[in-house]
Amino acid sequence: MFAAEAVLAVAMNKHEEAGLPHSRLRAAAARRAVYNVLDHGGVGHPGSIAVNRGIVILITINLAAVTLESVPNLRARFAPWFTALEIISLIAFSVEYLLRVWIAPEHAPYRHFGARRARMKFITSALGIIDLLAVLPFWFAFVLPADLRVLLVFRIVRFLKLVRYSPGIRSLLEALQRERRALFGCFVILLGAALVAASIMHIVEGNVQPDKFGTIPDAMWWAIVTLGTIGYGDVVPVTVLGRMVASVTIFAGLIMIALPVGIIASAFSDEVHRRDFVVTWSMLARVPLFAELQASDIADIMSLLRAQRVEPGSFIVRRGERAHCMYFIADGEVEVVLKDRKVQLGTGDFFGEIAALRRSRRTATVIARTQASLLVLDAHDLHALMERDTRIAEHIRHVASTRLGEEIVVPKGDIVLDEIEKTSRRNY
Repeated sequence: MFAAEAVLAVAMNKHEEAGLPHSRLRAAAARRAVYNVLDHGGVGHPGSIAVNRGIVILITINLAAVTLESVPNLRARFAPWFTALEIISLIAFSVEYLLRVWIAPEHAPYRHFGARRARMKFITSALGIIDLLAVLPFWFAFVLPADLRVLLVFRIVRFLKLVRYSPGIRSLLEALQRERRALFGCFVILLGAALVAASIMHIVEGNVQPDKFGTIPDAMWWAIVTLGTIGYGDVVPVTVLGRMVASVTIFAGLIMIALPVGIIASAFSDEVHRRDFVVTWSMLARVPLFAELQASDIADIMSLLRAQRVEPGSFIVRRGERAHCMYFIADGEVEVVLKDRKVQLGTGDFFGEIAALRRSRRTATVIARTQASLLVLDAHDLHALMERDTRIAEHIRHVASTRLGEEIVVPKGDIVLDEIEKTSRRNY
């Protein structure tokens, strides 16, 4: 609630500076707030997390229902439940689609377009078409006769909506897009190899098995399933020379299949590392001590990070113990237990940055609420970097002294209370 109000206030302030009417201010602010919840969210935004998880659960339930509804006995027995689920899903996905069309001008790639053009861009985009296909055929089904099997196919299309909510799927699709030329080249080579193998087998086996290898198109079926290492066994050579050709074709098929698999695996790995790099970079850039550093400086700090995984309920730090590092939350949630209250931090948040500058005692206990992946920056490593690069050292000391004043030299703790307040207002 506080987060939504803050977004509305910020958006209205920006538009007031542009001199827009009050009604348009509220509409623009509301649109920005809906965008933050539905499509953008900000790191660890509780509203966005809840909505996205709800949609993913609804999509999963829909896919399970489509599968079970294809069984006649189950369809007859649970028909009212399937109908109710479809109505709820149709309403939910329709509202989601309309809201996504409305907030399209807030998307970064469309912001330089007008509102109407931005919405058309979204409607004609791949994700926009998937969202439309998930609802439009079912609205037509209310007024037009439709084949149940056709509707089942369109309900399966809802599986593609998971692309928006799964970083792994998005990374895979981006890897395929990036390597499309190499993959197309592999396809051309595979097609050429199939044509050559079919032609040779037509010459060798055509007279012996005219019904199976009598023509090159007939032999193509055998060549394709053999190069694909499937080999159904419905078409096999019977001559010695034919079997020799088949053996060479099988080995060639292994090479042909391994080639695109290697390209995709390498591209997918690079895409995942690139995404992790961007996420880590954004987390470091949010830390006030590092916010205005140059790109090369942040890269140096990134090289010092080490990964740590903690289980739910584990103590990450304890009040009173000697501080020696700061933490970035790459995934999961933690709870900061202060003397008078508790504060929850999520993905993208950080804590203990002052511990990287001074050997103070912890002022709070931090416990993992869920399984969490952390990036840890040791104070020793940071100080070693500062000793090597005086420019980084001067910047960090200047920012620290500006933000904390004399507190930087008085060991009162490693968690700055004004940051906790800001985080608390953001998350609650």
